[in-house]
Amino acid sequence: MSTRSSEKALQETMAEIEALGLKEHLLELEVQGYTVLPAVLSEDQVDRAKAAILRRVEKQTNKHIDLELATDQDYNGMQYQHYLLFDDPVFPEIVLEPNPLALMHYLLGRSCVLSSVGSHFRGSGGMPLALHADSPSVGMTAASLVANCNYALTPYSQSAGALVVVPGSHRNNRQPTAHENWRAGSETYNHIAVKQLPGEELDAVDWRRPLGAMTLDLNPGDAVIWHGNLWHGGWRRDDPGVRMNLANYFCRTHMSTQEHHGDDRYPEVFERHADNPHFARLMGAKVFNGWRDEGPDLSGAKAAPTGLYD
Repeated sequence: MSTRSSEKALQETMAEIEALGLKEHLLELEVQGYTVLPAVLSEDQVDRAKAAILRRVEKQTNKHIDLELATDQDYNGMQYQHYLLFDDPVFPEIVLEPNPLALMHYLLGRSCVLSSVGSHFRGSGGMPLALHADSPSVGMTAASLVANCNYALTPYSQSAGALVVVPGSHRNNRQPTAHENWRAGSETYNHIAVKQLPGEELDAVDWRRPLGAMTLDLNPGDAVIWHGNLWHGGWRRDDPGVRMNLANYFCRTHMSTQEHHGDDRYPEVFERHADNPHFARLMGAKVFNGWRDEGPDLSGAKAAPTGLYD
């Protein structure tokens, strides 16, 4: 019974991928562990997402930040902006983009849920983002347990603080070691981090890219989708201004989500997407576990996945 359910789900997902013209991207996911979908977001979506994230950051910092000219005195290094989903209508809209979602169905099953929506907001200076895999270190499997859809909202290049990935590293089923990570001369990333160097000294560190890592040059609106085991990180930004992304992070239903989305504080968001069954599922409405005093729902309204693809 479970085999038939998963096979049917795989057929549905493959038909979806075929209809959207994503077969080459699916092959890249299998071989490389990641794929780039160009121009997924419109210019309007990019502008609205940037404006919403910038409102959040400027409220936190209580100062104006120029996205093109800001210096390390205005905003230094990277800070993660979390729980963006309900900040602006553009974020649920982007979560429901069909092309990335189809590839998530392949990686995580059609029952996958949204784990978090955030932005790695990076000014100049600071440290690079350490090479890592998103999957949990304990229990990592060849099947993806989590997966990421990372949108570039500003141009990506090495000097602008671009994403780096290690193609094929999703097959390692482990985290990278300290010696496989960023290095500065004979010192590892961790050696530098524990020193807690002053800003000017830290900004002057000459980092060496991890062996095998590729820099992804991207345009605003491009999306990178990757398997949860893929090793990835990011360059320190050396240019003025800010590098901004939007990270939509998904997981299988048996995993704990990073953020809790299924509460009643934002009813207008759920009402806005009431006609889209994907939204309720991504918010965890169909997750079997998580009951309170009402006990488990065995009526079939909440269907637990039975294989890799359903």
